[in-house]
Amino acid sequence: MPDFDYKTMYKASDKICDLMAHEEDAIQIISRFGLEMGVGEQTIAEVCDAHHVHTPTFLSIVNYKVFHQRALSADIDVPTLQRYLHNAHTYFLDFRLPRLRRSLIEAIIPADPMTKIPGLILRCYDEFVDEIRTHIEHENQGLFDEHVHDDQRITDKLTEIKNLIIKYYPTKPTSSEGTVTYTLISVMSDLWHTEHDFADHCAIEDDILRPVMLRQKEHSRKVPAAVAKETEELSDRERDVLVQLVRGLSNKEIADVLCISTHTVVTHRKHITRKLNIHSTAGLTIYAIVNHLVDINSLE
Repeated sequence: MPDFDYKTMYKASDKICDLMAHEEDAIQIISRFGLEMGVGEQTIAEVCDAHHVHTPTFLSIVNYKVFHQRALSADIDVPTLQRYLHNAHTYFLDFRLPRLRRSLIEAIIPADPMTKIPGLILRCYDEFVDEIRTHIEHENQGLFDEHVHDDQRITDKLTEIKNLIIKYYPTKPTSSEGTVTYTLISVMSDLWHTEHDFADHCAIEDDILRPVMLRQKEHSRKVPAAVAKETEELSDRERDVLVQLVRGLSNKEIADVLCISTHTVVTHRKHITRKLNIHSTAGLTIYAIVNHLVDINSLE
């Protein structure tokens, strides 16, 4: 057994092979810093120096991810941290999210060709990817310190996709066990890992990068805590608004049909979203179909 203490935060003098062997997230971390395998018995400092990576910044990320140690050291190098986040952006947009979409198609589309639910779940996923792309484009413009993104809303969308699959996955009555089931299990696992990875990515921005940049400008800001939501029953009027919404009507059109004001329609929509914890039109459509609020054949 190596002479290694799991409970002690990592130091520059620790062997990087111990970090990589014992920590689940270590491979992702080193790749986003541009480090590689084949490190031999070198220390963290030696490998970082060889690849021109700022060692204290590397350790800040490692200890934050492993021990949840928030690092506000004056020795954090902002350009190094931004390069790390940029590499994470490339990983999400160019590899993980496209790969997850292909797996999602393979898992859910063959489930039942007679229902529109698989396509609607896929639309929810595409909306989630669009949210991440907007988030990343904002960051790549260097606007970390000017606006606080609603990161919770983005991760909520991924949670919503998981819940839609768990609750409404269209299984056939006589479906056979086999490849599709295993593929779906693999997709659900990938969704979990993606959710945690992106949540950690946002946490690093919020808890390390942004505070350091704001401190440099002698400014501070606190990110509001996420408010827990509870699912509630819809009122009859909210159901009426939901039905018209999933049929593709605008707020004004819904107001005209139901003989209410546009402002009232907007209020009802906010209540629907809060009660169901479903934010996308595709997700609301699935809810309406499964709960027999609309006829699936009547939808475009």
